[in-house]
Amino acid sequence: MHTRTVVASTIALVGTAALLLTLSPARATGSDALPLVVAHRGASGYAPENTLPAADKAAELGVDWVENDVQRTRDGELVVLHDDSLARTTNVEEVFPGRSPWKVKDFTAAEIARLDAGSWFAPAFAGTRVPTLEQFVRRLERHDQKLFLEIKNPQLYPGIEGETLKVLANEGWLDRAHLRDRLVVQSFSADSVRTVHELKPGVKTGFIGAPPVKDLPVYADFADQINPSYTSLSTGYVAAVQGFRGPHSKPLEVLTWTVDNAAAARRAAGFGVDGIISNKPDVVRDAVGG
Repeated sequence: MHTRTVVASTIALVGTAALLLTLSPARATGSDALPLVVAHRGASGYAPENTLPAADKAAELGVDWVENDVQRTRDGELVVLHDDSLARTTNVEEVFPGRSPWKVKDFTAAEIARLDAGSWFAPAFAGTRVPTLEQFVRRLERHDQKLFLEIKNPQLYPGIEGETLKVLANEGWLDRAHLRDRLVVQSFSADSVRTVHELKPGVKTGFIGAPPVKDLPVYADFADQINPSYTSLSTGYVAAVQGFRGPHSKPLEVLTWTVDNAAAARRAAGFGVDGIISNKPDVVRDAVGG
């Protein structure tokens, strides 16, 4: 009688544990899942960042996901560029010497289209242009790639969230197929991410940074991802983020940036991240099998 009771109790405990594991927010794929690899500003270790050649190089390397940055010109065009100034990655100082500090918001789309955005990287890329968002997503569509779009400096461009979504909609990127697994919109600005979620709840969103764990419930209301820099990673923090469910009722994901060598890639994968963003995505992929 006593033995039978113990056995029955053990079976009940095992059953309860199995139920708890089933209800756990941990990813069904488990800790052995390979991290996603994202080409940072395109394959920017091999071609000028945020340009069509960088997207082409990512495709050549077999990398599906491409990250880019979006800003707005003086006349309302969305262009793909990281800095709020054109000086670092174009020849704007030569073409428009009297227009310092050469801010993107102070130039028209036509003026920016005149600039060389490739020579700074290597002579082979001379004549490469700053692409518009339309041009960039069309190139990704040609390669059947996926877009990890960052709204850059939204405080400089009021309303850019809605304008970005409008371009994406016009280009067919807000249909069910793209929303399912081909698009993420992210920003360093929590307000910007929240705005994107409110305007188009179906869009998968990411917050760039590492909010304190105590604040994660707030972020989980509007962000599907928390994307910290590699230097701020820890196993505990990654696990804490993944313990919350985001606005689409799935565990929050963690994608980290910017990782460009094999040792760092393996270390990041060891933290349990869902993805790694890299200027050299082939190096990361080969290191972690992502």
